Amino acid sequence: MFVQISNLQYKYPNASEPTIKDFTIDIEQGEVVCILGESGSGKSTILRLIAGLEEASNGSISISGKTIMSQHTFTPPEKRGVGMVFQDYALFPHMTVEKNIKYGLRKMSGKEKNQRVEEMLALVNLTEYKKRYPFELSGGQQQRVALARALAPAPSLLIFDEPFSNLDANLQLKIRDELRAILKQTGITSIFVTHDQEDAKVLADRIVFIENGKIKQIGPPEEVLGCASLLMWANS
Repeated sequence: MFVQISNLQYKYPNASEPTIKDFTIDIEQGEVVCILGESGSGKSTILRLIAGLEEASNGSISISGKTIMSQHTFTPPEKRGVGMVFQDYALFPHMTVEKNIKYGLRKMSGKEKNQRVEEMLALVNLTEYKKRYPFELSGGQQQRVALARALAPAPSLLIFDEPFSNLDANLQLKIRDELRAILKQTGITSIFVTHDQEDAKVLADRIVFIENGKIKQIGPPEEVLGCASLLMWANS
């Protein structure tokens, strides 16, 4: 398996019980996995553990055969090869689209950086916008810039935290389909979290449904979205 996450456990300081309880999943290369659950279920905490922004009290994480977190190992975030698209996009407002995408390409020559930026701009269909600043872009365009910036360094794994929460409904539908196409075109392994069942249905190859930090069900969208516990949550 390309990504192996085993028995993750995490408790926030002063919390009465763990936020994440024995979270385990294996992910194939190129697979798009959605972690689905209501607010407070631990979805975003799992992403933070994968990215190295928090350190688990137990368990292990391996990507492409390399252990990045275990009882004896902790690889810092910048060395994990994990790209992250934040909920608010986190673009640099004083940088153009081109410079935002180029920001993470520190180890390339100038020519290589320019070539990579052009590739990413073409991939997200923003070639004509490279000299614009984030405030000159729509919400959907800003999200595509954030995606291009995350993809530019060729990460081993790409993770998304509620990627559509800041978009209106019509734009959400359009971007959702575009994102699925881009992820499959690049073949990058991806994990995203959401509380929206439609996002999960459209984007995911597999859904991980969690409640209170524990996995309740894993499977293809049609199987998980039909389970009784999820239907009860959706209708509550």
